[in-house]
Amino acid sequence: MIGHRRRQRGLAAVEFALLLPILLMLLFGMIDAARALQANIIITNISREGANLVARGNTQLETGSQEIMYALMASAPPLNVNQQGMVYITRVMGVVKSGVATSVVLDQYRWDDAARNLGYRSSSYQPASRVYGCTAWIGPQCSGIGSTSRPTVSTMSGQLADGEVVHVVETFYRYDMLLATAATSALSLPALGPDLYSMTVF
Repeated sequence: MIGHRRRQRGLAAVEFALLLPILLMLLFGMIDAARALQANIIITNISREGANLVARGNTQLETGSQEIMYALMASAPPLNVNQQGMVYITRVMGVVKSGVATSVVLDQYRWDDAARNLGYRSSSYQPASRVYGCTAWIGPQCSGIGSTSRPTVSTMSGQLADGEVVHVVETFYRYDMLLATAATSALSLPALGPDLYSMTVF
């Protein structure tokens, strides 16, 4: 009888040892998903508030874009946005020629705060904008856009009246999974990230 109980306890210990890694992976997977959800909610709120501030405020982007971005990113904790975050503000205008409506970029700004040493100059984190991929920057402003060579983009294409301007705010966050490389032949965790993204048009 005693030997039977010992064997039962031994089997239970072996089963637990076999199941423990899977249970731990599931636990950390749930924690990762919760952290990613929280980060996504935060960057979504930042993009919405940013678009609202830019569209309704009186701040000139040429001189005040970094003040807006600083205010937005100050509301981002617990995210480490200074090392893993980026904001783009892009002004897009509708153009109608010969009855065909398109969208062009007026200007674009990134988070690159020289006064506070924040954003790109601190982290070098610069995922490509999904509105317009600028290839030449002078500080926070894209320098590759001229009044005679405005790039055409797909954002709001065909939906804007001639001369109508909208502001597009994009937020990125490089999310680091707790178990980024965790995988077995039988179980692998889904990848979350690495770049969480949100875009708001206002």
